[in-house]
Amino acid sequence: QAEEELKAAWSQQLQEMEHRELLLRSDVQRVGEQLESFKSQVVQACSPSAAGSTGEPVAEQQVIEKVRQISEENQQSQEREKSLQQELSSRLAKEREVSANIEVFKNSLQELQ
Repeated sequence: QAEEELKAAWSQQLQEMEHRELLLRSDVQRVGEQLESFKSQVVQACSPSAAGSTGEPVAEQQVIEKVRQISEENQQSQEREKSLQQELSSRLAKEREVSANIEVFKNSLQELQ
């Protein structure tokens, strides 16, 4: 009787494991489809002409290159923005200096009159 109970327990465990395996396989397939969809969306957003309009799946390398390209462009934009901010700060400082010099000049001119 103990052997029968053990066999029944193993049988039940085996069925549960098979059920979990099916669920996992389903999850893996769903995640794969989501990844493929995400890759296509990324490429479409980055470059509609490269979005696999032929219906072929988008290669991971395409997505990686697009993301890398966007990242580099973003970094260049940030560097350009920083450079422009520095230039603006420098020009504002010069403008303040010129304004101060004009005030000194005005005051000197008024004293002379």
